[in-house]
Formats: sequence, C-alpha cells, structure tokens
Amino acid sequence: MTEIDTLTALFGALGADADARDWAESEVEEGLPQLARYRLLRTVWQDVDAWSTAAPRWVDAYRADGAAAGAVDRALAAGLTTEDLGTLAREIARETAFGVLHALADPSDGSLPAEIEARLPGWRLAELDARGTPTGRHLDALHEDFAELEPKGVAP
Repeated sequence: MTEIDTLTALFGALGADADARDWAESEVEEGLPQLARYRLLRTVWQDVDAWSTAAPRWVDAYRADGAAAGAVDRALAAGLTTEDLGTLAREIARETAFGVLHALADPSDGSLPAEIEARLPGWRLAELDARGTPTGRHLDALHEDFAELEPKGVAP
C-alpha cells in the first residue's frame, strides 16, 4: 500500500469520501499537512453543526439554567421553534468559527494603528504526529477551506 493509499483511507475514515484521494495526493505531492487540516476543519464543523442537531437539548438546558434563559424563553414565546433557534445558533457559530480561522491567518484586523499592529505577536497552528511530536509543518489559511468542507445537507 502506498503512502497516498494509506492517507486516502484515513481521509475516507474522516468522511472526505470522493475527495479523499485529492486530499491525500496534495499532502504527499505538495508536502502540506492536509490530514491535520482536514481533521481540524471536520472537528470545527462538528461543533458548529451541534448547535442545530442538538438544539432540543441545549434549548432545554438554557431554559433550565443558562445565561441566555430569558432570551430563549422570549424567542420561543414570540413563535420561534427549537429548530429556528438551532438554525440561528448554527449560523452564529459558523460565522464565529470562520472569523477565528481567518484571524489565525491574519491577526491584523485594522482596529489598531499600523505601527502597533506591526509590533504585536501572531500565532499559528502546528501539526503534531501521532506521538505528539511537532512535525515542523503548519496549518495556514484554514478559513479558505472552511466553507468547502461544510457538511452537505446541513446548511440552512
């Protein structure tokens, strides 16, 4: 079994389906940490989707004891359904996730003078191997693939 075959199987296990081989080839041929990239974006999407798929649970939990209990009660009283709240929460989570991923690529948001921004630290995500050792490869511009990996059939 080749490295591409091994990676294709791993991408397939993560749900890359028809794109699994393309992701694997990109990792091998371009030396990019595509498996780490895909895994992170998949995890982010699972968390984003949970706001809609788990709406009945979180709406009940918020109503029982949550910082937004009053807002949830008012929304339900105004005629929004649990599904409506889930759709709204998912969209907010999606926008927030995209914003965080974009900020990882470009932390300068223009809110500070350029001379201050130039002196501030940035950040990056590093790939680790299965033992937790840094590989030296970094996950860059994650926001660029975020929308592409949105689970099919879930978007409002």
